[in-house]
Amino acid sequence: MDGADAALVRFSGRQPELLAFRCVPFPDGLRQRLQLTQQTRPSLEEVARLDAALGDFFADVALTLLEHAGLERAGVAAIGSHGQTVLHSPEGREGFTLQIGDPARIAVRTGIATVADFRRADLAAGGQGAPLTPAFHEFLFRERGVGRAVLNIGGIANLSLLPADPGHPVTGFDTGPGNCLLDGWCRRHLQQAFDRDGEWAAGGRVLEGLLQRLLDEPFFRRPPPKSTGRDLFNSGWLEARLEGDEPPRDVAATLTALTARSIAHSLAPFLENGVTELVLCGGGARNRTLCRELQEALPEIRLRDSGEWGIPAEAVEAVAFAWLARERLEGRPANLPAVTGASHRVLLGAVYRP
Repeated sequence: MDGADAALVRFSGRQPELLAFRCVPFPDGLRQRLQLTQQTRPSLEEVARLDAALGDFFADVALTLLEHAGLERAGVAAIGSHGQTVLHSPEGREGFTLQIGDPARIAVRTGIATVADFRRADLAAGGQGAPLTPAFHEFLFRERGVGRAVLNIGGIANLSLLPADPGHPVTGFDTGPGNCLLDGWCRRHLQQAFDRDGEWAAGGRVLEGLLQRLLDEPFFRRPPPKSTGRDLFNSGWLEARLEGDEPPRDVAATLTALTARSIAHSLAPFLENGVTELVLCGGGARNRTLCRELQEALPEIRLRDSGEWGIPAEAVEAVAFAWLARERLEGRPANLPAVTGASHRVLLGAVYRP
């Protein structure tokens, strides 16, 4: 929950071309208000105000990206805006998900058609509404004869499983916390947004007792399809499992181990089905300590970087939502029922015209 990733993408044929990419931090006041939505239950009025403020912010980010790329607005077919997730609880008859960042404001401010609200159609069809990126991972990374998994390590980590046999369906699910707990711990103790290169955690000691308490979370034992978010994995969840006297650096090391081990545990059952490569993307792919622990936990797997396909790890998710916007404009369903648990394929996203 640090800022907005914006990608300018040209689609022609099978290979998307990344023309420009920027990560723009939230202004401090906006970031603090967003963080409070995870620590308390904000009023309906505050959520509405944040929706408007984020819409304006996202519009500014898009316009700045175009200015830096030297591209006129008329040259852009659409903006795909995921928004900021503030609630995600997809289970049960009244399951829900809520992303804010008013797309009508984005469309009007930029003069560009905006596709947003990608998750709720899948939820209405009985799915989890997440993860949605496996369809894009299939488009970009799938290769006949190669058993490959794609790991996106954002705030939450998720896996896409791309079987070597093109006749077998793609599957995928959230594995648990990616960067969210460690980033929050770094902000609290280092006053910095994240553990750069995993250097802080590398100097700590994994607290096995704490790690086991964290891994006792029932979500880790649930079978797919499943998804999660900061509704569950937040600072309150972590505090409830701390004894209070743990050295902060050791907690950082333990949180890094939690991400690595929960991912490895989630992937392990699929190794027998021929998965031999793991493509890393998301901000966590830049955490050297995390990547080293993943390789140690999965010695038989070849780790690869999404940059080999022309898209830097930190840009993959932004490019994915540009692709999802394109699929919506082309009238093509983009959810994968084998991933989300939906009863059928549906169009994802609503289109807002300026």
